Amino acid sequence: MAAFEPILSGVPGLDQALNHIRLGDNVVWRVSCVDDFRHFAEPYIQQAIRDKRNLIYIRFAQHKELIPECPEVKRYTLDPNVGFEPFTIEVHNIAEREGYDAFYVFDCLSELQVAWAADLMMGNFFQVTCPYLFQLDTVAYFPVIRGRHAHETIDRIRATTQLLLDVYHHGDDWYVQPLKAWERHSPTMFQPHKFQGEELVPLTDGHAMAAFNRMREEMPDTVQHLDSWERFFMLAHMKFEQNILSQQDIDAMCRMIMTRDDRMVSLIQKHFRAEDYFKIRNRMIGSGNIGGKACGMLLSRRIVKNAMTDYADHFEPHDSFFIGSDVFYTYVVTNQCWNMRILQKTDDGYFTAAAELKERLFSGVFPQEIEMRFREMLDYYGQSPIIVRSSSLLEDGFGNAFAGKYQSVFCVNRGTPEERLQEFERAIRIVYASTMDPSALEYRRRRGLDDKDEQMALLVQRVSGSSFGDFFMPSAAGVGFSHSAYRWRDDMDPSAGMLRIVMGLGTRAVDRVVGDYPRLVNLDRPNTSTMTTIADKHRYSQHFVDILDFKTNKLTTVKLEQLLPDLPYWYQHKVLEHDYEAESRLRQRGSYRPICFANCQNLLSDKKFTGMMREMLRVLQESYGVPVDTEFTVNLSEDGDFSVCLLQCRPLNSSGGRAQAVTMPSLPEMRTLFHTKNASMGNSRYITLDYLIVVDPKGYCDYPYAKKPDVARAVGRITHAFEGQEKKIMLLSPGRIGTSSPELGVPVSFADIAECSVICEVSDRTAGYMPELSYGSHMFQDLVEGDIFYNAIFESEQTLCYHPELLQGFPNRIAEMLPEMPEMHDMIRIYDVTGAGLSLWSDMITGEALCGLESEKTETSQ
Repeated sequence: MAAFEPILSGVPGLDQALNHIRLGDNVVWRVSCVDDFRHFAEPYIQQAIRDKRNLIYIRFAQHKELIPECPEVKRYTLDPNVGFEPFTIEVHNIAEREGYDAFYVFDCLSELQVAWAADLMMGNFFQVTCPYLFQLDTVAYFPVIRGRHAHETIDRIRATTQLLLDVYHHGDDWYVQPLKAWERHSPTMFQPHKFQGEELVPLTDGHAMAAFNRMREEMPDTVQHLDSWERFFMLAHMKFEQNILSQQDIDAMCRMIMTRDDRMVSLIQKHFRAEDYFKIRNRMIGSGNIGGKACGMLLSRRIVKNAMTDYADHFEPHDSFFIGSDVFYTYVVTNQCWNMRILQKTDDGYFTAAAELKERLFSGVFPQEIEMRFREMLDYYGQSPIIVRSSSLLEDGFGNAFAGKYQSVFCVNRGTPEERLQEFERAIRIVYASTMDPSALEYRRRRGLDDKDEQMALLVQRVSGSSFGDFFMPSAAGVGFSHSAYRWRDDMDPSAGMLRIVMGLGTRAVDRVVGDYPRLVNLDRPNTSTMTTIADKHRYSQHFVDILDFKTNKLTTVKLEQLLPDLPYWYQHKVLEHDYEAESRLRQRGSYRPICFANCQNLLSDKKFTGMMREMLRVLQESYGVPVDTEFTVNLSEDGDFSVCLLQCRPLNSSGGRAQAVTMPSLPEMRTLFHTKNASMGNSRYITLDYLIVVDPKGYCDYPYAKKPDVARAVGRITHAFEGQEKKIMLLSPGRIGTSSPELGVPVSFADIAECSVICEVSDRTAGYMPELSYGSHMFQDLVEGDIFYNAIFESEQTLCYHPELLQGFPNRIAEMLPEMPEMHDMIRIYDVTGAGLSLWSDMITGEALCGLESEKTETSQ
């Protein structure tokens, strides 16, 4: 049938008054109740059946069904509680399947407001669904309840639909007033109309209009200026002030703004007070959820505040704003990205459409009302540096950390108000666009989350720190773990917790960086170091500092010595140590200068600080019921005082085996690949291996620098070939796995090694490679979540023996598995040890890891 062709509505008077409903029309009926909609929907349904139309009922609401089960009508029953995106995409998919010229009846749109808590998302649904139905030349009836929605929402519906009709019913009198009739006009089109028999007559005389206005005046006042979200919180606050706020109201607030995860909801309700929710709401921009990262930050702070009253003066209050998750989808819809979003959610478009969608997300504009709130927030912060952090719905929860998968962006926040707004909006776009990063997509797919509602909320925080001349940074920052599975001494207590701490911004504590080593601290022995000589302390320490530079207006990495002139002596004393041996040699040569390195030694000698951090981690683990990891900053004062800002907390997700003993066999060295002590991370386990992927240290070292990333790609291709086969794979690779600096090790992404069961970083001093677990790095988080065992093979007393020559008798499958990259065949080996009994034993209690042949039989056939 032709687009815009007239159809019969079943109500002749309506057809005449509107010059017919047409193919392509979305018809929105604004009514006082759903029964008033039935008055017009039932004739439309019967007419469609008589005309043998493809009639479809979209059922999703709690009200009484609009169409009973019958063979002439297709029914799709959907659940809006699965979230905006899955629900909206399913409606799109239904329309795509049903194709052109279909006739639709939708349940009442107003009930979406109940499921999604805000008018904003109901408006977004209509704004993306209506145009698609229009393209398919369908006719769709939508009821919406008068007075339930803010003017802005109805305005968005009006701008999108083809027909918007107001219906009034009083006694036996029925009135219809068209508010919008696209591409139709008559002298009386937009007058109120009254049914007289089957005829719909425009009201043109004063007496009839007076009766109509009197009828409207006598109706209950349904004018609403507030979004349902705002109205709910306004009424809830009134109840709170009157001391009549119910537990049901509190539960609703928690799920509306904090989280939908039942486990987190239980924790929050145990520790939060009712007034906490209102304080959060007052700091929100837009509606929706504040996301997992913001939720974890606020929950952990409340737990600590309740439990650690003796340390209250040492914890900084948070100074954060929250950009609600609904703003993300509104941004997507406003910038005409929704069709691309739907394409990206398909199997074929999951990766291929992501690049274009990422670019479009990075170049969008914000709705005016949202931008106004951004300006107000920036006025509040003044010229203090801020950071825009991802806080997606699934982030930092039980089971999914998303560590390092989405971006966080610092804003130095200097310049004119307009420049600061531009910088801030660019930061938001970067975070939004990062939802389409390949690593994030791969993470979601591997964890079965690719079809989940993953809205992106944002956490905006004032950067905790101080100004030092022309730059800004905290005194120290880092990550803290309530449990350490990585010990370098037998007498260390893993339950005491661990810190990975740096001078300056904490970015250097979570990223693997060139030539720098954050200070690793077991909190039962905070002054103990793996390094015994001053030369080793200096070499394996922090030499660069991340700062916010007021001159360049950006995050910058600078050499430590460049900062020294601006750092007061009392501060240097807390975080720096002198290399007196190097200074002595310089003095003897007559060219003395201070040689310093950062290791936070005197800060870690403060028993009150380390005691507080240990207690904080213990309290959080006890409350969460699982180990946690945190991010924090430390600010120091000249009088020796300190304050800690708790920035983030999340459950440390792993398959979680406890410290159970594993019987370690007594293998002779001739059957041992490696045997290490206190050089591994992960729970106790016993694994029989199928394949070993070995990257030759010398071959990698000699490979051209510009081509070293090709080695990472080769490793990724090999491991992806094993996908779905459930093979037990060990990777042995020189230096640091996952580093961004190829000279330090193979720069694989986690997706490249996710099929592995065991990762071994191998030291080779001749080639210059040194393992480093980088506790707290994003790669570390991925290893923990994937329950991938980590082991370092050092050239030290921690390695009791290492015999790579043991593998030479096994078939090397590199040529057959990677024929397209012959240049890798001499550098990478894929040893097939299937059935040979090559196994790994790890005992978390003793810290031992042993890999070798259980028997003397080996498979050597080619």
